[in-house]
Amino acid sequence: PSPAGASPGPDSLNPFDRRLKRKQKNWAALQAEPTKCDYLREEVGGRIADRVFDITRTFPLALDLGSGRGYIAQHLTKETVEKLIQVDIAENTLKNAAESEIPTVRVVADEEFLPFKEDTFDLVVSSLRYVLTIYFPCPVCALQIHQVLKPDGVFIGAIFGGDTLYELRCSLQLAELEREGGFSPHVSPFTAVADLGRLLSRAGFNTLTVDTDEIQVNYPGLFEVMEDLQGKYILCMGESNCSWNRKPLLHRETMLAAAAIYQEMYGNSDGSVPATFQIFYMIGWKYHESQAKPAQRGSATVSFGDLAKIEGLLKRGKK
Repeated sequence: PSPAGASPGPDSLNPFDRRLKRKQKNWAALQAEPTKCDYLREEVGGRIADRVFDITRTFPLALDLGSGRGYIAQHLTKETVEKLIQVDIAENTLKNAAESEIPTVRVVADEEFLPFKEDTFDLVVSSLRYVLTIYFPCPVCALQIHQVLKPDGVFIGAIFGGDTLYELRCSLQLAELEREGGFSPHVSPFTAVADLGRLLSRAGFNTLTVDTDEIQVNYPGLFEVMEDLQGKYILCMGESNCSWNRKPLLHRETMLAAAAIYQEMYGNSDGSVPATFQIFYMIGWKYHESQAKPAQRGSATVSFGDLAKIEGLLKRGKK
């Protein structure tokens, strides 16, 4: 296994420079006023906590994977989670984590090489972090999560979906094609919802649930979008684009063209422009023999053809 933050190089199947990722997150944690751009992570953290509360049980030991400053933990209660382990790849991020009423242990570790034994946790949560990931499904991470879960344990996570920042990405691409004759990625790639089901199923999860939500934020213009994203992705998440094929900068003329395209294509009637954040929420369970199982093929006692006669069947049932 590679050490925490190790970087496999551009020829690896990993599309991200993990050493740079760790540096970004450590740097981000030391910046002033990181909370001014936390609203998105706090909102999604609360929605993940709501999904935990929907499961009517107490979890003796839970893992918050890519915990950051504890955006999920601050919404949980000790009546639901008795003990929490927070894991992040960047030590500075964990040092700035908010206090929680739940007894908590913080561990610096690479999310692809978790230092925990098999069948350890009753619950694993992860929200908008590089692991599993903020942008891109990671088979290694999914397998690691499944391995450390106890049988009948549950994983609840959230990542950005494929339509996130589509307005910005389209405007930048069109501007670069117009002014520079080509384009390269300036925003890290995001996943598609169909990938999540396959990813979790191959990792061994069952009783899968994937749902989607959108959060739209309005800005005065493209430059304000970029400024807020610099804070949101770099200051708060440490998640600026670290693709191996990233382009270091955009020319001023290209940026001005992109701003005009953004306003023309997506502008609101009041002059502002929208930025859309699509969120995928996923829930998967580790198999246990006590879990409900699908009925055997051919065991049905009513055919679909009888559905048209449902009213008559109900009347006969009452008699």
